[in-house]
Amino acid sequence: MTLPAMKSHWEQVYSTKATDAVSWYQPHASVSLSLIRETGINLGAPIIDVGGGASTLVDDLLELGYSTLSVLDLSEAALDAAASRLGARGDGVRWLEADITRTTFPEASIELWHDRAVFHFLNEADDRAAYVRTLSQAVKPGGHLIIGTFAENGPEKCSGLPVQRYSAQGLYSQFSAAFELVKTTTEAHHTPSGSIQAFVYCWCRRRIA
Repeated sequence: MTLPAMKSHWEQVYSTKATDAVSWYQPHASVSLSLIRETGINLGAPIIDVGGGASTLVDDLLELGYSTLSVLDLSEAALDAAASRLGARGDGVRWLEADITRTTFPEASIELWHDRAVFHFLNEADDRAAYVRTLSQAVKPGGHLIIGTFAENGPEKCSGLPVQRYSAQGLYSQFSAAFELVKTTTEAHHTPSGSIQAFVYCWCRRRIA
């Protein structure tokens, strides 16, 4: 799918569906929050939620006192929904409408990179390689990657689009050149419609040398 078509798809989704009705909705991103807190990073450390869209993760991070937050998504409508929900609380959040495979950040500018929504949609090897290059440049040495994707027994499609499914080791292998594995975990995600989707997460640390 071309970038314009992909953007159009997600704008349509977020313009026509309630944010708490989409299959990936979580009242609280409990697994992600637990892993983020476990890293022990400073509350002022730069955190980015890639593909964050209308996720409530940013709400809970603000509630916990994290203060240097960015949310990146391809969909303007998704970011608008999150910003509107937060109101004045979100004034300090950096909202980035962009395609992560075609975006760059200042070198070593991010302490923690979180993604529960993008990587499993990257079906082309070139897109995955671009993602890893951007990630590896942006996360500072000693910084953290927390990434969740559909597990091997997860769905083959999401929002009508094909996805990649991973084992914990298979997921980590995508990032092993620049990151060391700290921890893996799984999640049985209960969708608003009542189905259960299997996710796998990796917490990795950017190699210092």
